Amino acid sequence: MRFLLVEDDAVLREVVQRSLTEAGHRVDVAPTAADARHLWRVQPFDAVLLDLNLPDGSGLAVLRGARSRGDRTPVLVLTARNRTEERVAGLDAGADDYLGKPFDLAEVEARLRALVRRAQGADDQAEVGRLQLDRRAGRIHVGTGAARVELELPAREFEVLLALMTPPGRVVSKRALSDRLSGFDEALGDNALEAFISRLRRKLQGSGATIRTVRGLGYLIEPGGDGAD
Repeated sequence: MRFLLVEDDAVLREVVQRSLTEAGHRVDVAPTAADARHLWRVQPFDAVLLDLNLPDGSGLAVLRGARSRGDRTPVLVLTARNRTEERVAGLDAGADDYLGKPFDLAEVEARLRALVRRAQGADDQAEVGRLQLDRRAGRIHVGTGAARVELELPAREFEVLLALMTPPGRVVSKRALSDRLSGFDEALGDNALEAFISRLRRKLQGSGATIRTVRGLGYLIEPGGDGAD
């Protein structure tokens, strides 16, 4: 998944970014309200982690601006302003969840997973052929019973498969996949994306699931085949 972390404290920002990155997520950072507004407009995110006290304005103002233009990205507020009236103000401004500082990093990630699942209307489990995705655990397995094995994938390949299986059977555009895999300061071209898809197809051989190219639209994952297009 891809997150926007809006936090002006450099030490805390680095700790949270490193924790989420090590868990296999992509994290863009914004130390100011101006940076947050810019990144939030030009890049889609699965969720936003939002501090309220920013050097050039209020995080609530950033949130209200996003909601006023119809952006429904899930928002987890992280702040030391944890009094009841402040939590109410954050939720009324459009926040989806609220976590006071100091916080546990494992709880941050768990709350983000819950927010994204809720926004996507997704169950924790998805299955295509003999391929099973456990979103809560962040794992993919092939087979059942004693023959069940974990499919170990690099973070970016896992992200592609996660997008295709949330939920399975729908077409995901090349643009949407590229956005999930690209850093805000880099672009992922069609050739690089096709290389990811090609590697995934090889790894899915024997899984009873195949990634199909829908010409002019994108990709979808469906039962059948041997993983090849």
